[in-house]
Amino acid sequence: MLPMVEVPETVRKGLRPYRDLFRRAEGFEYVSRYVTGLMVSPNKTLQGIYVDQVWEGHKPSRRVMHEAVFEAGWQADELLPRHRTLLAPEHRGRGREVISLDWTLVHHERGPHIYGTTKSYDYVERRMGRFQTVVTAVIANRQLIDGIDLQIQEPSVCKEEETYLKATVQASYEQMEQARTRLLELLHHLEHRLGYKKRTEIVVEMVAQLEEEGKFPRADYAFDNGVLTLELTRLIESKGKHWVSEVESSRHILWQDQWRRIDEVATELRQRHPESFRRVFVRCRNGEQKPGWVFTKSVRLKRYGRKRIAMVHERADLTDNPRFLITDALHWESGRIIETWSFRWAAEVFHEFSKQGTGLEAAQVRNEEAVKRHLRLSCLAQSLLQRAPAVASTSEKVTPQLLKRCGDCGQG
Repeated sequence: MLPMVEVPETVRKGLRPYRDLFRRAEGFEYVSRYVTGLMVSPNKTLQGIYVDQVWEGHKPSRRVMHEAVFEAGWQADELLPRHRTLLAPEHRGRGREVISLDWTLVHHERGPHIYGTTKSYDYVERRMGRFQTVVTAVIANRQLIDGIDLQIQEPSVCKEEETYLKATVQASYEQMEQARTRLLELLHHLEHRLGYKKRTEIVVEMVAQLEEEGKFPRADYAFDNGVLTLELTRLIESKGKHWVSEVESSRHILWQDQWRRIDEVATELRQRHPESFRRVFVRCRNGEQKPGWVFTKSVRLKRYGRKRIAMVHERADLTDNPRFLITDALHWESGRIIETWSFRWAAEVFHEFSKQGTGLEAAQVRNEEAVKRHLRLSCLAQSLLQRAPAVASTSEKVTPQLLKRCGDCGQG
């Protein structure tokens, strides 16, 4: 690519409201160049971005740029709250908006020392891999998709520590120093076990923060069963909002005074009462009208109480595997349930777009603070890139394809 001689005016204008978060103008300039590199550089690591930079006069060292972006004392924790404040007016008055809650695997195959990485089995790519688990919240309407929060789930080391503790246990400790060392090991293990957070716990904290700020008062929520918990649903309902989630086929519902699996009930309805699946046309997030055959009813679920379920088929002969949706909005018709659920795929678009377009997977830094800053700046760059004036380029061919996917009611 061509050398980067200055920050483009589009980026400079988009970053101007964040200027007061930085103590020095020089540091803000480095961060602006880094965000620009996340958007346009083919190598979105700091090293790759630095190589493409051109300064008037003496060129500062890469270490100076690294320090300004990842170590300097600018208010990194205030970046996403400010981001949400600026995004909120753009999402008002544009029709339906939904917050999608999800998580993604951010791969770092050659980065065993990067904060938050763990080597485990990747069920998406069906192979062993080294990755971070990043929990995300994405706000979407029919025109815009914006990441509004993302947090790394710190890997659990409890199993490894327990294995070590069991292997090194002794019947007695005659020396005081041995007893002291052992006690410290046990206390560290207890600290790690109590400090570990599941993805579902992180999601609840994120929603609590979003609702406390109140920037998106009309946005309902959509998520899959990977983050569905009773605590999350109660929190959303306590704020006067609604949610839609997919549930697993083994979920039990109270059907004709008996607790039965929801997939068994669906099979029975298809075989005995196929007419109960009503044809509906749903306007998805991208505006596309898609047909579906849906059975919906308010039923009782264990722990969750009375909710409305929707059994959704995409084929008129009902031979495809149904999707099972659930919502707390007992008054919603099937079309509105499916429409809300279609916004859930905005998170998948955000993940793919950010990985390919703004370097979500390019954080070649080791410590926690640096990784968090990179992810936040990548999230900010995604919103800026989405609003940049379009010109004839390869990215124009990619971006609409990515954005179109979030309107697909039946694909991931």
